[in-house]
Amino acid sequence: MSDQVQQLSDGTLVASRDAPVGGQAVLEGVMMRGTGHWAVAVRRPSAEQLAAGRPMEAGEAALGDIAVERFPLTSVLQRHRVLRWPVIRGAIALWESLAIGLRALNIAANAQLAEDEEPISRATWVGTVIFALALAVGLFFLLPVTLANLLGDVVPNSVAFVVVEKLIRVAVFLTYIWAVSRLSHLHRVFQYHGAEHKTISCYESGLDLTPENAQRFSRLHPRCGTSFLLIVMIVSVFVFAPLGQPEWHWLLLSRIVGIPLIAGIAFEIIKALGRNRRHRWARVLMWPGLQLQRLTTREPEPAQLAVAIAALQSVLEVEEPGAASEAERAGIEVAA
Repeated sequence: MSDQVQQLSDGTLVASRDAPVGGQAVLEGVMMRGTGHWAVAVRRPSAEQLAAGRPMEAGEAALGDIAVERFPLTSVLQRHRVLRWPVIRGAIALWESLAIGLRALNIAANAQLAEDEEPISRATWVGTVIFALALAVGLFFLLPVTLANLLGDVVPNSVAFVVVEKLIRVAVFLTYIWAVSRLSHLHRVFQYHGAEHKTISCYESGLDLTPENAQRFSRLHPRCGTSFLLIVMIVSVFVFAPLGQPEWHWLLLSRIVGIPLIAGIAFEIIKALGRNRRHRWARVLMWPGLQLQRLTTREPEPAQLAVAIAALQSVLEVEEPGAASEAERAGIEVAA
C-alpha cells in the first residue's frame, strides 16, 4: 500500500497527505474547491421524480443526470500579502468560503426545480443568509454569555465565569449538532457530506478517482467544518478568559467582535492538524472532532460518490491544487 494511505483497524482507509482541496455538501450534490476554481455537481431529479413532487430517496440517486458548473476563484489572499499573515488569512478565507458555499447552495436548490418553476430569488437568499448568521451568533455566542451572566451572583470569580460560559456554549453546540443529526430529511445531505470527505481523501491518497476507490476511505476528514466548529468552541475559552466578567453589554459586544479572531486562530490549528496528520500528537488532538463528524456524515451511495467525484474532476480539469504555492493554499485548507 502507498505511503500516502493508511488502513484503520476497521479496514477503512485514510489519506496521509494533505492537499489544498475543500468542499461542502449541498442539496443532492457537492461543491468542491481548488486553488483557483470551484465547481458544484448536482444530481438533478428525473422526470418521474419531478412529476411525483417528492425528494429523492435511498437508492434513487442514480436516476437523474449530474449537472456540473465550474467558476473561477480569485481570492483577495492572493493579491495582498498582509492578508496572508497567520490568523488574518483564516478570517478572510472563511468569509470567502461562506460566500462560495452560499452560491453553491443556491445552485443546488434551483437544480431541483422543474423547468417551468421560478428560480429562488436573490432577495430570498439574502434574507435566509441574514437569518442564519443571526441565529448562529445568537445561539452559539450571545445565548451562552447571557445564561452565564444570569449566574453571575453564584460564580465566585471571573475565571469561573468564563469557564461556565464556555461549558454552556459547548453544551449548546453539541445539543444542536445532535438535534440536527436526528432530522430525517437531512440524511441525504449527510450522505453527500460523507461522499465529499471520501472523495477528497481518495484524491489526497493518489488513487484513481472512482466510486469504488473512494468508498474504501473513511467518511471522517481532519479538515471538516464540524471539527473546525469544535475547535472554535475551545479556542474561545482562551481568547475570552483574560476579559473576565465586564458589564453585560460589553460581554455581548466582545463576543461578537471576537468572532473573526477566534475563527482565524481555529483556522491555523485545523491547518496544522491536517498537515501533520501522520504524527501521533496530531491524531490525538483530531480525535474529538473526528468523532463529532459521525453525527454530521453518513455512508454515501456509489451514485452520490459519483457526484462528488464529478465536482472534483471539474476542478482538476483546469488546475492541479497539489502544485499550488503557499500563498494560493492559504484560503482553501478547510474541508466542510
